Amino acid sequence: MDTYVDEHALVSEAAEIGDGVKVWAYTHVRERASIGDGTIIGTHVYIGEDVTIGRNCKVQSGCLLFKGTHIEDGVFVGPGVIVTNDRFPRAVNEDFTLKGEEDWTLTETTIRRGASIGAGSILVAGVEVGESAFVAAGAVVTTDVPARQMALGVPARIRPLPGEMD
Repeated sequence: MDTYVDEHALVSEAAEIGDGVKVWAYTHVRERASIGDGTIIGTHVYIGEDVTIGRNCKVQSGCLLFKGTHIEDGVFVGPGVIVTNDRFPRAVNEDFTLKGEEDWTLTETTIRRGASIGAGSILVAGVEVGESAFVAAGAVVTTDVPARQMALGVPARIRPLPGEMD
């Protein structure tokens, strides 16, 4: 499988890009990010430092995947999805000096194998989306989503997937 990186994409030389990956225009892939074989990354996507994306995933246009995001194999990430990495973000410390790397704690988020994250949804730092779970479009996920369950609404509520036993 041929790997394709559009000439207008910005991909760090320190990123790891698998076989058959497609990275479309105006996407930024940062240092030490890892993208698994066969994954497709849409246009205007930001993939932060150390982000991991598994094999055969689809990350649609306009997604923001910040440092601390871990995506397993076969995950669908809809357009405009945001995965945050700080539950209490601030620009400055109490003395109003600008915060630096050392002034915050990275909070990681994991999306398990086969999950689907709907368009425009937001995953708040520290949540885990379970295997084959589904996050509805526009949901704001503030707690873990169990495997094969659905999260919908603002804030997201957990419901059984249609056709699944609860």
